[in-house]
Amino acid sequence: MIGAIVDACEDAGLHPSEIDGFASYGDDNNEPVRLMTDLGIKELRWCSTVFGGGGGGIAAAIGQAAGAILTGQASAVIVYRALVQGDSGRLSAAVMAHHLNTHMIGAGIIAPAQTCAIRANRLFEHHGVPQETAKAVVDACYYHGARNPEAVAYGKSLSSDEYENSRIISEPFHLFDCSRENDGAGAILIVSSERARDLKQKPAYVLGVTQGAAKGWGDLLENDDEDQYATAGFKSVARNLWDQTGLTPADIDVAQIYENFSAQAVASIIDHGFCTLEGAGEFITFDNLIAPNGKLPINTSGGNIAQGFVHGIGMIIESVRQIRGESSNQVEDAKTVLLAGGPGAPIVSSAIFGAERPQ
Repeated sequence: MIGAIVDACEDAGLHPSEIDGFASYGDDNNEPVRLMTDLGIKELRWCSTVFGGGGGGIAAAIGQAAGAILTGQASAVIVYRALVQGDSGRLSAAVMAHHLNTHMIGAGIIAPAQTCAIRANRLFEHHGVPQETAKAVVDACYYHGARNPEAVAYGKSLSSDEYENSRIISEPFHLFDCSRENDGAGAILIVSSERARDLKQKPAYVLGVTQGAAKGWGDLLENDDEDQYATAGFKSVARNLWDQTGLTPADIDVAQIYENFSAQAVASIIDHGFCTLEGAGEFITFDNLIAPNGKLPINTSGGNIAQGFVHGIGMIIESVRQIRGESSNQVEDAKTVLLAGGPGAPIVSSAIFGAERPQ
């Protein structure tokens, strides 16, 4: 974790000792007070993590960091996440504490893939979203990952036969529909727009962040609302993001759509208003999802599925790279990037990064 933070600071031209805040999500075990000594930090003024577990808090952590800066409680906040399974155990064990309550476990539902598979089947069978949309997401992730030197899928391809013949994890999910955990760490530095002018890199501006949950969402309630059950939990969060920024789905150049499982990414795209349930089959296609010329290029580093699953922290970093023009799958003149957190989590969040300072 220390190495990732030092790299982020060196990239920005800021000495690590000037950090005075930390924000994380998803049960990260790297407590800020333990990081201070190695980084030479003089004073810790902000320390927070997002409630609820899971990757749903990824954008919310950015919002907490920005809020700390805007209110004068901190001046340089690191948003970070690390996974080391040998020390912290497999992430699925932590997820169970947040997602899988006793009524699910009593029915034999003991893994995240099972809960998300139930929702995926509802999406496909009841609402009629073509299952090919999930494969399009996977194919787009592997297409981008194969071209990203930092991705576990770099230089590799995924054929239709490999996808279809891979083992079933929880129907309808094949192996390649599932994110698979990797050890690693990532960090980004959040400062005010005024301070960013004095640093050495082109900044990506935080145009808006929203987090929360809609009425009727949650592990004990999701069966009660037919419309909610097919979603990724983003309906109100996405609506609030568009209202907050004054932007619309048509204004987004690139999207980093957290895909714990492929069908949840499909539901997230629908929830954010890029298409409807009825129009998903026409919109969510491989050609539309790839850089540089797709209608909505997604997961341009390979995402959780093909770059590597360190709880989505790479998706924030890729958002910044797209704004800077540094992605291995660059979308020409990208001005706006949507980041959508882990779909289906108790708390979800989204953010929009921009190339230009908000007015």
